[in-house]
Amino acid sequence: MKILVTGGAGYVGSVLVPKLLEGGHEVRVLDNLVYGGQALLRLFAYPNFEFMRGDVRDSKAVAEAVRGADMIIHLAAIVGYPGCKKDPRLAREVNVEGTMSLAQCRDPRQLIIFASTGSNYGAVCDQVCTEDTPLNPLTIYGATKTDAEKHLLDAGNVIVYRFATAFGLSPRMRLDLLINDFVYSALKRKQIIVYEKGFKRSFIHVRDMARAFLFAVAHAGKMIDNVYNVGSESMNLSKEEVALLIRGKLEFLLHFADFDHDEDMRNYEVSYAKIRSVGFDTTISVDEGIDELIRGLEVGEVFNPYSNV
Repeated sequence: MKILVTGGAGYVGSVLVPKLLEGGHEVRVLDNLVYGGQALLRLFAYPNFEFMRGDVRDSKAVAEAVRGADMIIHLAAIVGYPGCKKDPRLAREVNVEGTMSLAQCRDPRQLIIFASTGSNYGAVCDQVCTEDTPLNPLTIYGATKTDAEKHLLDAGNVIVYRFATAFGLSPRMRLDLLINDFVYSALKRKQIIVYEKGFKRSFIHVRDMARAFLFAVAHAGKMIDNVYNVGSESMNLSKEEVALLIRGKLEFLLHFADFDHDEDMRNYEVSYAKIRSVGFDTTISVDEGIDELIRGLEVGEVFNPYSNV
């Protein structure tokens, strides 16, 4: 199968694309390389790999990229609260207008598998979020992903994945993600300061995110035009629980702050029954992911340019 991956040089794409290539698919990546292309260098050894440098906001580049593809995995985005807050206009142009451009340029027969986010739920403290829970995004990131979702669902021939918060090692590492940030801070700064310790998030390892896309490619027929939360109830954890898991593995100063708060005040639990009902479940726990991060981040320094801001 010929698959276009937008944003294929990013945190998730650099884990996903090799797995697609190893599965025998022909893969074309469209990426503007805003964070560099080092994560893609090893992929040029695959004869079934093609790279196009371009931006999803450029309709000509998008039209060329979608030509001949059987399926599109849409990852290209300004991702996360910090990156979107830094440049809200860019976030809307890329996350919403870029998605609209992709939907317009594709042939309607080309399925789009869209990477959305559980951030769309915002602060839903009195219930467990299902795919039918009304969306209440609190951040620019969540708002733009919500708008992009709606546009794609209205257009049809799409699978929408609302992912839990990612964590784990990737060739294009990110340190703005909560678990990655906590482990990095514990290792390198010897301290973690936690605001709103009781606030809950849901988590998923980046390799399980890649597996979820592979699953959708293989089972698209029974998943089309549906939204799926992707993660595991076993990883619905509070910030305090995450910090204490790390504290059990490393020595550092852990401080729970009551006098301040994070600007990103998401607080929700999520049900993943729907994605499980079609046969997908995660494989890597938060505990295992923390061990991996400790081993990986101890090897060498990861500098702030690898963050998403």
